[in-house]
Amino acid sequence: MKNLKILYIEDEDFIRKNAIEYLSYISDFVYEAKDAIDGFDKYTKIKPDIIICDILMPKINGLELIEKIRKDDLKTQIIVVTARIDTEFLIKAVELKLVKYITKPICEDKLFTALKEASKNIENIFDFGNGVKFDLSKKTLIKNEKLIKLTQKEILFLEILLRNINRITYYQELENFVWKGYMSEDALRSVVKSLRKKLPTDALQNISKMGYQLKIV
Repeated sequence: MKNLKILYIEDEDFIRKNAIEYLSYISDFVYEAKDAIDGFDKYTKIKPDIIICDILMPKINGLELIEKIRKDDLKTQIIVVTARIDTEFLIKAVELKLVKYITKPICEDKLFTALKEASKNIENIFDFGNGVKFDLSKKTLIKNEKLIKLTQKEILFLEILLRNINRITYYQELENFVWKGYMSEDALRSVVKSLRKKLPTDALQNISKMGYQLKIV
């Protein structure tokens, strides 16, 4: 679960702080939001794999937020946290395709179990077509059932582009994530050239003066 993006939405600062601290041991990509409005904004920007959302929040409650998300997105795994459970809520939970609901106070064991269930539901294999697939969890590239050797930088390059699959990955992001510091034009060009030999034609696309984006089937 270390590579999954988790967004935690909770209006109570103390609860949110404790949960974020715990979640940081589970994933390297943990984000927080203070209410449903902030949560939806973070959701559209981050595109998390898993959302953990409180129900009772000011302005817009958690169920209203989830209904908004579910209009266009059935893939993101959603876990809800609630102080009460009634028949109406249970019906809604089924309609909104929630992974699990957890009652407050949050039990870390129950939260971890819910996260494990959510992670199993997430598809980590990306298909580029022509028999080429990348397994994000195993960090392996397969072509016609044969393993294709990748360098560490090529793995990191594919990983960040796949995590940002619905948007451009900017040069600054590549520099920070892949090179962990200065990225020369020659170094970037070398990685891109090598990857293009291993991926189908047009799978790795350059967006002029901005960055790169991957095209999957």
